[in-house]
Amino acid sequence: MPVQWAGLSPELLLTLDRESGQRLSAQLEGQVRDAIRSGRLRAGERLPSSRELARMLGLSRGLVQDCYAQLQAEGYLVTRVGSATRVAACAQVPEAPVPSPPDTGPRMIADFRHGVPDLASFPVSDWLWATREAARRIPTADLDYGDPQGSRALREVVAGYLGRVRGAAADPARTVVCSGYAQGLSLALRALARAGVRVVAYEDPGGPATAAAAAEAAGLTAVPVPVDEEGLDVGELDATGARAVIVTPAHQWPTGVVLAPSRRHALIAWAARRDAYVVEDDYDAEFRYDREPVGALQGLAADRVISIGTVSKSLAPALRLGWLLCPPVLLEAVADHKRVADRGSPTLDQLALARLIESGRYDRHLRRMRTVYAARRATLVSVLAEHAPAVRLSGLAAGFHAVAHLPDGAEEETVVTRARDRGVGLYGMSACRTSRTAVPPQLVLGFGQVTDRAITEGVAAVADLLDGP
Repeated sequence: MPVQWAGLSPELLLTLDRESGQRLSAQLEGQVRDAIRSGRLRAGERLPSSRELARMLGLSRGLVQDCYAQLQAEGYLVTRVGSATRVAACAQVPEAPVPSPPDTGPRMIADFRHGVPDLASFPVSDWLWATREAARRIPTADLDYGDPQGSRALREVVAGYLGRVRGAAADPARTVVCSGYAQGLSLALRALARAGVRVVAYEDPGGPATAAAAAEAAGLTAVPVPVDEEGLDVGELDATGARAVIVTPAHQWPTGVVLAPSRRHALIAWAARRDAYVVEDDYDAEFRYDREPVGALQGLAADRVISIGTVSKSLAPALRLGWLLCPPVLLEAVADHKRVADRGSPTLDQLALARLIESGRYDRHLRRMRTVYAARRATLVSVLAEHAPAVRLSGLAAGFHAVAHLPDGAEEETVVTRARDRGVGLYGMSACRTSRTAVPPQLVLGFGQVTDRAITEGVAAVADLLDGP
């Protein structure tokens, strides 16, 4: 679509060589003609007025008018009285045909993709209100390059929120705003590498691809540590020789288990004994249903835990806003790497998020979404009990995904493939294991972005695949 200019003359890059010996009129005609033929000027695009183009190029207006008249006669331009000169529709070189998208099979009945919240429930009106408020109140000085650690206003609001809701020992001075979890993890691992860490451990099952890629980029070696029904096995961690570990203690990804109290204390003791650090991914702790909330691990040892939080699950991934609570000895390195990476996250978005939280609208949104996800969770449980009673669910205490344990003998990959043929998106646990093994056969069922109706219809469509070989 061509740019629509509101009462302004658009700019156009043309260069004339006054030393070439070629007439300026011929050069001007040729460059405009080539710009149209190449697609740099598209059909319907407005050209500068003859007066403005003459001023920009240091030419007489009459020469430019003659050029436009010649190109109009050739069919490249159209001019109407009282209207701008534009590129003629017939002058546009046809674009190469776009290949047809590959056949993706039947329409999706339900897609149980995990890790994505209900995007349709994003609080648009509240976010617009917060953005307007932030823009209205922003001091002129805050429009300059700011502190790479982030807006002081947001850091203060986030620290207060995390202390109140997550039991974190949050200090605005040791908080760094980042662009989502991926950047937060990258900043943390690079700071640890500077501190002399060479090996970082991660939970298995977990996010092996994410952990390995971030570790490699930071110059670290990544090693897996098994997870059982009480969370990360600290004894196995100790045997790796790692001096850092990435964990999801409040709601382990993807099994959903909570790191047991004894393991939490053992993990902190390991960090102190090994002069090591824990990277805590506090990714969806806001959504808990069957038990009391679990506080952040960082609250137990602020000098040994780097806690990373974001609004990707609570609001939407597109906002790309998160934060790190840093131990004092790592703060300078994290802030330095953030400065080099992008000189700081967008200030206006930070101020909008701060306004959203301090106004209470963020808490109100979270309460509403807990109700939505709890209802979908209940639907998933009841529909599976009705249509596929052989399937056992776990990991349902928090978040918006569950683990489905398939009957013995089921083939995870076969179930996933055949379900896709029926228009249902299922995802195997094997992708979350370092070994990629599909034993035992399990599925990770996300219900954040799938409605109650789609859950019912999707499970019914694949019930025979789930209930046994």
